[in-house]
Amino acid sequence: MIRFRDLSLHYEGADHPAVAGVDATIAEGELCVVVGPTGSGKTTLLRTTNGLVPHFSGGTLTGEVTVAGHSIADHHPRDLAEIVGFVVQDPRAGFVTGTVEEELAFSMESLGIDPATMRRRVEEILDLLGLDQLRDRPVDTLSGGEAQRTAIGAALTALPRILVLDEPTSALDPRAAEDVLAALHRLVHDLGITVLMAEHRLERVMGFADRILHLDGPGARIGGPGEMLADSPLAPPLVQLGRVAGWDPPPVHIRDARRLAGGLRERLTVEAEGGSGGSSGTVLLDASGVTVTHDGTVAVHDVSLQLRAGERVALMGRNGAGKTSLLWALQGTGRRDGGRVRAGDADPAELRASDRRRRVGLVPQEPDDLLYLATVDEECAQADRDAGAEPGSTRSLLDSLLPGVPAAAHPRDLSEGQRLLLVLAFTLAAAPPVVLLDEPTRGLDQVVKDRLCTELTRLAAEGHAVVVSTHDVEFAARFATRVAVLAAGDVVTDGPATEVLAGSPMFAPQVAKVLAPLPLLTVDDVKACLP
Repeated sequence: MIRFRDLSLHYEGADHPAVAGVDATIAEGELCVVVGPTGSGKTTLLRTTNGLVPHFSGGTLTGEVTVAGHSIADHHPRDLAEIVGFVVQDPRAGFVTGTVEEELAFSMESLGIDPATMRRRVEEILDLLGLDQLRDRPVDTLSGGEAQRTAIGAALTALPRILVLDEPTSALDPRAAEDVLAALHRLVHDLGITVLMAEHRLERVMGFADRILHLDGPGARIGGPGEMLADSPLAPPLVQLGRVAGWDPPPVHIRDARRLAGGLRERLTVEAEGGSGGSSGTVLLDASGVTVTHDGTVAVHDVSLQLRAGERVALMGRNGAGKTSLLWALQGTGRRDGGRVRAGDADPAELRASDRRRRVGLVPQEPDDLLYLATVDEECAQADRDAGAEPGSTRSLLDSLLPGVPAAAHPRDLSEGQRLLLVLAFTLAAAPPVVLLDEPTRGLDQVVKDRLCTELTRLAAEGHAVVVSTHDVEFAARFATRVAVLAAGDVVTDGPATEVLAGSPMFAPQVAKVLAPLPLLTVDDVKACLP
């Protein structure tokens, strides 16, 4: 259904090709997941399937890409619209109408499909994806999972034979991600649609995948999930646990791992842990009664918390729980309708922007909001000046997180993960006592997430308080000593990471699910408990 023949793509001015030597075939009715290191060209590869690359993006393409027998060299995106449905990483960025029902109909209107057929297909897609109760909802009020399913539905109404998705679960909480993946599973098994998707959170998707297409340097490898991830540094915790336990081949489903885990549990020596999960360090930020409303809706309700030197806090909760609103209110730039925040001897909201950044740093979900210069090196140099840091400090931080980002590259030409790390380097260069990060692992592979975790742990050890808002339960399990869970704007749980994560059906990491009731969260925890 999709054929890549020795595909390479080189963008003008780039030092290296975005993808090189890819040779693979995706069969009809197959769900194939594209994996690879951050910046390895996954998005570029996906965009070749409907001709956006190179017809829209530019660049020199060699080799061949065919979809359902059509060569993209001879067909523009408009010609392929009825064959390939494409869902971008941020589905809201592609919405063009007011309501869910209108959004589902829009692509068919663009293709000139008759009204009777449009009406029938809209009803079919509403039922297929469980969107019937949302048909009249404004698209700007949808949760992350609802928006993702709506975007998938809008792509499906044209009845494409191929559905291509760029990180469809990256911004979703665990339950919303499961809903989206279950919908894709139905499309593959019930309708025979071919699904090609890029995803970094392999722990979510590998149980659904038929095959893995692995990009890593020149060329690509394709095979079954267990085969492709058994020795990969990008492997999710379940596969890593299989390596430690000696399971060959390593399992890709939690159920299979639990069946194998009896002997491993018997070998583990786990000592009971006590404590609150907090820190006895100096209070760096004190918030009480923080309330935030948007258009009459309460996003954050009477939240009080303290952040102490040395703490590593994961802020979790479903999409729309109020995590982002709370972070911006604590930082001082965002809206705050009630309550009090003190960072040291001042309220961040009352400080000048430069002074505020030196007290409370915030890495936003959308890194583009902070990128405005022409090259990576110009951005790094400006960040050094803004932070009062030694020249080269920001670039050094960026290289420690992700070596090899081109100095002359335009920041907006970088992958999403690369842009996030660039903005993180800006924030860390100022070395604020309190560091807040909003979904910092989107677009990052496992290796880079490990580096990020190491850097944030180092910051906390040096006396900073670090808070990460995240849906990435595996990262939270590795990073956090304390977890606070929000629901409908309220803090419903705040305690030690082991206690909160291991006891949660939604937020438990893979190791905790396999080894329950043992209070272990990560593969490193398991290694530490082996004789």
